[in-house]
Amino acid sequence: MRNETDNDAAENIEPVSGWGTEDFRALTPEMFANVGVPNIVYVREVRASEIEGEAGDELNLPADTRLYAVHAANGIRMAVLDSRDAAFAGARQYDLEPVSVH
Repeated sequence: MRNETDNDAAENIEPVSGWGTEDFRALTPEMFANVGVPNIVYVREVRASEIEGEAGDELNLPADTRLYAVHAANGIRMAVLDSRDAAFAGARQYDLEPVSVH
């Protein structure tokens, strides 16, 4: 239920500038990664062959082995784990909110 005081307060609110549709289109990936989602990480399935060059000799797995990469909002890979559950649990352990990417 609204009263006159509520109406007066709503009329005195200034619109927030800088967040129109055209403003979102101008966001760079780096800017987007830093706007409102610092605690979100993305979990994506990868094959061992996709990260073989980055892991060097440490990765001694068949090329078709499924792994799960955890990425920061800006796309930087933070971790690679052997199960989706472990990726989600690890993220939550650090107060991060994991979401799946397909």
